[in-house]
Amino acid sequence: MCANFLSGNVSELVGYTYPKLHKGKEWYVDFYARDPATNKMRRKKYWIGSELRVSERVRRATEIINVISKQLMEGWNPWVTTDLSRGYVLFDNCLERYLDYVDRMDRKKTRQSYRSRVNVLREFITSQVNPIKYAYQFDIGFCNDFIDWIYLDRESSPRTRNNYRGWLYGLAEFLIARKHINANPVEHIKVMPEHEKYRRDLTPEMLKQMSNYLRKNDKSFFLACLMQYYTLIRPGELSHLKIGDISLKKQTVFVSHEFSKNHKDAEVGLNKIVIKLMLDLEVFKKPDNYYLFGSDFKPSAERIGSDHFNKRWKVMRKALNWNDCYQFYSLKDSGIRDLANAQGVVVARDQARHSDITTTNKYIQKHGVQQVTLGFEGNLTYDDEVE
Repeated sequence: MCANFLSGNVSELVGYTYPKLHKGKEWYVDFYARDPATNKMRRKKYWIGSELRVSERVRRATEIINVISKQLMEGWNPWVTTDLSRGYVLFDNCLERYLDYVDRMDRKKTRQSYRSRVNVLREFITSQVNPIKYAYQFDIGFCNDFIDWIYLDRESSPRTRNNYRGWLYGLAEFLIARKHINANPVEHIKVMPEHEKYRRDLTPEMLKQMSNYLRKNDKSFFLACLMQYYTLIRPGELSHLKIGDISLKKQTVFVSHEFSKNHKDAEVGLNKIVIKLMLDLEVFKKPDNYYLFGSDFKPSAERIGSDHFNKRWKVMRKALNWNDCYQFYSLKDSGIRDLANAQGVVVARDQARHSDITTTNKYIQKHGVQQVTLGFEGNLTYDDEVE
């Protein structure tokens, strides 16, 4: 049952230390409890007033220790602010309970649609660096990231994005009714206009402006932008790339089926401009098992989430005074446009790994995308004097 909560297992689920009194210039009681959001132990303190007599301090400390110890053993966690018995339920258990209700719905098409969306939601959760685990973590940040992932990473239309928003709103109401969360976080996510494409591609002038700005102010993120423009690899896939996936000999990037959108292995052509920046940033001096984009978009043993690309993009967009319709994914739109103009639609479709080709690897070999994309310069150039 989704609402079941066994307080006897709280030590295994959360982890905590028993409260302890510390005496000195200042008296306080402290203990550690695991924060489910980070899965790390955090310290909590309760100060005891210095104006009290020693005997009163001891009595107050004893009361605090007894109360907190009892609460911890009953399942209380200082870092969980929602209803204790319901907010700390495993989120996947809630989804299973939700599916039980879905199975009782009259229309077969509705049941299939809702089950499919739950599967997509689970796919998103597993793709995150720090996936949510408990119901209380179903908040505005999580919901926003999911909707952005639907629209940007999955290349969905505004209508599909809005349909997922509507479904997610209903799922939130399901959780509210069962007191897993207190408010509907989806109501703060706006419906996107469907009559026209919201995201716009970048003009050649904007691409050059961006290039000059990033080369001067943020070279690490500039590499991410070059990768999006030239390789057309989706943000969710970029976040999984490792240095060992890059072949200088073949001028390709390997995209594994484990994290690619179409669940197929692919080799994507790598442009010489991207290779040059990688060498300048000394990317290949890092171990092959390092992710290409870690903290601050530098190679690291730990990867960043796909949402980081848009967040960093917004910082640059604000600095350049661009409209919100220009998004990180606009680089892919622009890259496809410019590659198609320079080398033809077939090459552009091959590089983008669109669904109307048989397999990416065979298509690359047939049309030789590695060679034509290596020399393709496009519009994402920059002025040599900018340092």
